[in-house]
Amino acid sequence: MTPLTLIALFAIVIGASVLAAPRRATVEGFFGGKTAGAAPGLWTLVLSQVTTWIFARSLMNAAILGYFYGIAGTLAYAAYYGSFLTGAFIIAHLRHADAGSVQDWLNARFGSVGTGAYNLVVALRLLSEVFANLLVVGLIAGAVSEGNGTAAILVVAVVGLAYSAWGGLSAALRTDVVQMALFLAVFIVAFAYLILSPGFSWVAVLTAPGTAGSYNGWVLMAVALLQVFSYPAHDPVMMDRGFLADVRTTRASFLHAFWLSTLCIVGFGFFGIQASLVGADYERELIGTWGMMFPPWVFALLILSLLVSALSTLDSALSSAARLVVEELVWAPRSLSGGRMVMVVFMTLGALLTLWGNATLFDAVAVSGTASMFLAPVLVVGLVRGRRVALWAFLVAFATAVLGAVTYFGRGWSSVAAILPEGHKYEQLLVTCVVVLGVGFAAVLAGSRRA
Repeated sequence: MTPLTLIALFAIVIGASVLAAPRRATVEGFFGGKTAGAAPGLWTLVLSQVTTWIFARSLMNAAILGYFYGIAGTLAYAAYYGSFLTGAFIIAHLRHADAGSVQDWLNARFGSVGTGAYNLVVALRLLSEVFANLLVVGLIAGAVSEGNGTAAILVVAVVGLAYSAWGGLSAALRTDVVQMALFLAVFIVAFAYLILSPGFSWVAVLTAPGTAGSYNGWVLMAVALLQVFSYPAHDPVMMDRGFLADVRTTRASFLHAFWLSTLCIVGFGFFGIQASLVGADYERELIGTWGMMFPPWVFALLILSLLVSALSTLDSALSSAARLVVEELVWAPRSLSGGRMVMVVFMTLGALLTLWGNATLFDAVAVSGTASMFLAPVLVVGLVRGRRVALWAFLVAFATAVLGAVTYFGRGWSSVAAILPEGHKYEQLLVTCVVVLGVGFAAVLAGSRRA
């Protein structure tokens, strides 16, 4: 596949996205997702949820974890998609409590301190989404054209920003439907080629240990199960879509998004597992490996599916960033220009982070997932059980989670390495998560009383 072919295919995707975007932008559509005053329908929500959660970073993570840890690695990453079920559970309780967002509920119980702590984690999450998906674009361009990918990152950043800034959340919802349809079409064709190829075996794939053995894949599964309750609560893209339609439509959209996204993630993980089974060498985040494994047209479909998912996540992350800064933090005017200004800032910062040099895609998931774990005890005890939680207990849980995230991020620093147990980084992450949850629940339970 030549770079020109890839550019032409991606240009078609961009053109279809632009055509799908609303012709006229309104403030309510930009921040609230409504088109002509109407809430999005069931399958608009489903496809938007799925395409923003099976983004380029996730697809690559599923494949890479499958390559190294076999089916255990892919299933461990797929476990994070249980977030659709736990997210639906959290949103149902928030709406029952007459809260319009997580921030509404936190503000009613912990004031500006609670919302400030939460918004800090959310802002970092959104920034990591922009950074990680631009990074995948750079890795793709580098592997295909043997360059550094900086030019491709800039092009996608400008194009993604242009149509995202036009219509905000309403544009993201409508373009997500088009992009998800395109993604499913190219992915199904590529997946059909994989499972029908002579060297493919269902038994081999479903029992594959990966190139590094399955043990750390199961360790990562334990981490995912510990994080899966709090993880969706710190994802504003998911939370924002939980308040756009009526309760029944919202619940159904989350259930459908769960099974569809899980199938896509596991299916994409098969490409990484198959690479390990045929003895392919790991090269350039698996992109180079696929280039040697598959015929050009299959490789082109895989790359296109990654680019489509990157583009679809960028617009949703930017629209959620605009809502966060404008409606929650009130740092910019609630106008089209105010929302667009926020998008420019987030896209610029995300693009600059790609120059930092950290290409470990799972680190962003692990760090933000650990930081979000303070929400688990707060939501379980305060929202689900309906008890009043003292502010000091909230702050202890928050500080512990942030410290845990910093610890995992800085595990290579000598001062941090001295306090971590020896072992693989996923074993260290598991221990960190257990400590964060243990301290958080102990503090929240000690500082709670009947409402």
